[in-house]
Amino acid sequence: MVKGISRQVIVVHAPDPKLFEQAIFILKDTAQGVSEDALLKEAERVIRSGAPEKKHGLLRYGALWAAIGALMTGSVWVLTALL
Repeated sequence: MVKGISRQVIVVHAPDPKLFEQAIFILKDTAQGVSEDALLKEAERVIRSGAPEKKHGLLRYGALWAAIGALMTGSVWVLTALL
């Protein structure tokens, strides 16, 4: 239970109710001075665009760094074995 906190929210109903019924956006305190129409349009834009897919790039970079780490570990092992 949360006590003593007051937040402004925007509730937007989903255009396609198969996945979810509504989205709730919690506004920052710095959002004062922005019109309600602008806030609602931005919330609807976010819902329609969806979340950006960043998993593929992260997996590529993760595999690259794993390969670099394996190469460096192998190089250090070869140098210590030879010396």
